[in-house]
Amino acid sequence: MHRTTRIKITELNPHLMCALCGGYFIDATTIVECLHSFCKTCIVRYLEANKYCPMCDVQVHKTRPLLSIRSDKTLQDIVYKLVPGLFKDEMKRRRDFYAAYPVAEVPNGSSEDRGEVSEQDRGALADDEIVSLSIEFYEGSREENKGPPVANGDLEKDKQHGVRFLRCPAAMTVMHLAKFLRNKMDVPSRYKVEVLFEDEPLKDYYTLMDIAYIYPWRRNGPLPLKYRVQPARKRLRLSQPAPSEGTNTSGASECDSLSDKAHSPAALPAAAAASSSSSSLPSPATPSHHGPPSPTSPALNNGTAGCHPLP
Repeated sequence: MHRTTRIKITELNPHLMCALCGGYFIDATTIVECLHSFCKTCIVRYLEANKYCPMCDVQVHKTRPLLSIRSDKTLQDIVYKLVPGLFKDEMKRRRDFYAAYPVAEVPNGSSEDRGEVSEQDRGALADDEIVSLSIEFYEGSREENKGPPVANGDLEKDKQHGVRFLRCPAAMTVMHLAKFLRNKMDVPSRYKVEVLFEDEPLKDYYTLMDIAYIYPWRRNGPLPLKYRVQPARKRLRLSQPAPSEGTNTSGASECDSLSDKAHSPAALPAAAAASSSSSSLPSPATPSHHGPPSPTSPALNNGTAGCHPLP
């Protein structure tokens, strides 16, 4: 069973924060020579008076240092996805700025630069947000489904008949969705329900938010998921090894071996001493200490009569 390890955002802060302003990256920009990243406004203001990296003192450029910096969109997307509410707050600050200064213009600026992009348009999700998804039966990959052509009307009809739509919180895991499908369809326990995105099976610990971030879904429609039912793998049971011929399986065999030892003259004194120490009165099965045992002694006639089975 896979174990989910949760990491606090404070452990990732050294990789997500600007060394100049001490805040999270906004418009992350990376220096080409040393690959150190900063906020765009921070590094541009710093390079106006310095030509070296503020972290490693590598020379950025002799005359025009702004030519050696590049916008790092991937890093900025990671920061927006890891820090909750950062993108929303930044867009609000930009809208408030341009509302207060309507004369200011953004040359060649996008809608994101003006703060006109919402979290939904950008694909970001929150834990408590409701996600619309579609679930249908997985009929195999495209190569497996190659067969006789089907009329478009019949194909659309079959697709609409098998698709179901759900509204679930973004924090719901694939395991919970598989349990829901199992209970809804009364799937026996000997089968397992597997959820897929296109042709790729999803991990049980993935949430809908993880799927939206990992796979190319732009929120222009319901999250397309599929499911399939497969026989569960049987667990191998280790059979107990059969007892060997030399292994004693009952107390009777131990008693038989003791009875065989009773016939040897060397074992008689030790057996007599043990019986005399355990009981002050001689028992009928105990041989005499003064002479050899009589042939009619009950202990010798039936060796197992005076033995108790060992636990």
